[in-house]
Amino acid sequence: MNSMGATYQPDASGTPPKQLPYIPNLKLNDGNEIPMIAYGLGSANYKGDSSNFDQGIVDITTKAIKAGYYHLDGAEVYGNEEELGAAIKQAGVPREKLYVVTKLHVTKKQNTQEAFDRSLKKLGLDYVDLYLIHSPYLADTPAELQAVWADLEAIKASGRARSIGVSNFLQEHLETVLKTAKVVPAINQIEFHPYLQHGDLLDFHRRHGIAVSCYSPLTPITRQDAKGPIPEIWRRLATKYGVSESEIGLRWCIDQGLVVLTTSSKEDRLVKYMSKIPAFKLTPKEVEEIAEAGKTVHYRAYWTDRFDANDRR
Repeated sequence: MNSMGATYQPDASGTPPKQLPYIPNLKLNDGNEIPMIAYGLGSANYKGDSSNFDQGIVDITTKAIKAGYYHLDGAEVYGNEEELGAAIKQAGVPREKLYVVTKLHVTKKQNTQEAFDRSLKKLGLDYVDLYLIHSPYLADTPAELQAVWADLEAIKASGRARSIGVSNFLQEHLETVLKTAKVVPAINQIEFHPYLQHGDLLDFHRRHGIAVSCYSPLTPITRQDAKGPIPEIWRRLATKYGVSESEIGLRWCIDQGLVVLTTSSKEDRLVKYMSKIPAFKLTPKEVEEIAEAGKTVHYRAYWTDRFDANDRR
């Protein structure tokens, strides 16, 4: 799968090219490739338990696809898989060019295979490119979590999910899965931004060949209570590169080899991201400057009930 350009290769020299004419792909541990910028259907597009079909979600997602967002990140719990499926159909982009993700909302009341079948039906697809366990916290025991992962392995073996992975997992949850796994998770999708870098978690992922996808990457400028030094640094770099602060934040993730999600509902912003982000690259020194400044502040936007105020995992 190489619909959006060449596989990402970090520049060891540290010299940013004048132009990168594509959104890069990242090669996963199973040999499949994932576009490194995704359009996410959480946040503003979240429907939850609402049964009302939302044409507005279809419209903005269709616009995102037509703007070049071929990596589409959905989830069962978002309640909008039908809208995502309708947008895929409406956009008219060949299925093989798209990278479609959905996620399992683990509960004891549902069978994994049945949940997956429902997701495929709502999406109107024969397969997804990536299927994730949305969270480790809805499994009560390590054995339950391992059993759900075995279910995902069976789904991958069937060919109806090209890759499988997890979301919101810490090292302890990954270690639990790896004890019994026949297939190593391809990716872990986590909240990641300068104010939440998760300590040694990225190093653990790299040792085990697990890619990382980042949601809420722009938290330092989108959350008013996330006070810290990052907005000033991003403003300075935005001036240097002739881009927006948001584009600096997204590029910071990509330049670390991390997949990044945007959930923006503004078409003009989505279009600018696609034109601006491939055209510049932060230097290793700038990437490190942002990382080090971010470590002076700790802020978590999601799953706050699971962590105390000082837990940086």
